[in-house]
Amino acid sequence: MKGILLAGGAGSRLYPLSLVASKQLQPVYDKPMVYYPLTTLIEGGVREICLISTPHDLPRFRQLFGDGSQWGISFDYREQAKPEGIAQAFRIAASFIGKDPVALILGDNIFSGGDTFNRAFAEFQGGATIFGYRVHDPERYGVVEFDQAGRALSIEEKPKQPRSNYAVPGLYLYDNDVVAIARDLKPSPRGELEITDVNVEYLRRGTLRVQKLPRGFAWLDAGTSTSLHEASAYVQTIEKRQGIKVGCPEEAAFNHGFISLDGLRQLVGRLPGCEYRSYLESLL
Repeated sequence: MKGILLAGGAGSRLYPLSLVASKQLQPVYDKPMVYYPLTTLIEGGVREICLISTPHDLPRFRQLFGDGSQWGISFDYREQAKPEGIAQAFRIAASFIGKDPVALILGDNIFSGGDTFNRAFAEFQGGATIFGYRVHDPERYGVVEFDQAGRALSIEEKPKQPRSNYAVPGLYLYDNDVVAIARDLKPSPRGELEITDVNVEYLRRGTLRVQKLPRGFAWLDAGTSTSLHEASAYVQTIEKRQGIKVGCPEEAAFNHGFISLDGLRQLVGRLPGCEYRSYLESLL
């Protein structure tokens, strides 16, 4: 499975921080925000990743990640000249996707806890797999309605009267049909190619799977100044209490065999003296 990391947009909800750097390059505790969704893809076994961002910000991501070989992965960089909805990513990355299935993750979404995602990647066989996460303000998101057996009945984008409290977080797994589905989408009244419309099409075909995320699983959307601070506080608390890093691509790549012990040692040797290096040295 290939991966798309969508790190575009104007970051207007983070103004004036977004004047300094892209939203996805803002710090979440001790790492750039984009490290967290990248780590989620690596933990899912994804080795080929297309990073999509604005023409202005793309050089910064190239400088940060290079070709990805240091982590045993590869990056393809694509420009999003104008943000026109999440589903636009499949049009931009169509040639990258080719005939493979693909996972799309949003660059400002941070996930932590459990192995639900890892199992979903491993068990994916076709159709679409998305997730449901219980929130108190579902009107801000795409919302899934379930029947009594737990099957998805409907999906609505930012409904004024939500039919459930289950929002769809920013990680989506699709078979190769998503390329044609996205190509045929019409813009919504908001003028965007909605990811919800992609999911509705899979639901219509009977090939949509929605997994409810368990209690204790954390989903943080770090797209505002308040949520950015909350995400940093959460990551700091978890790392201090448990003694593990959240969103560490080096560790994820090593655990999945993308890099060897010698490769990890070489990575650590290139880092300056800092807490991040000390943590990786503890893995060695």
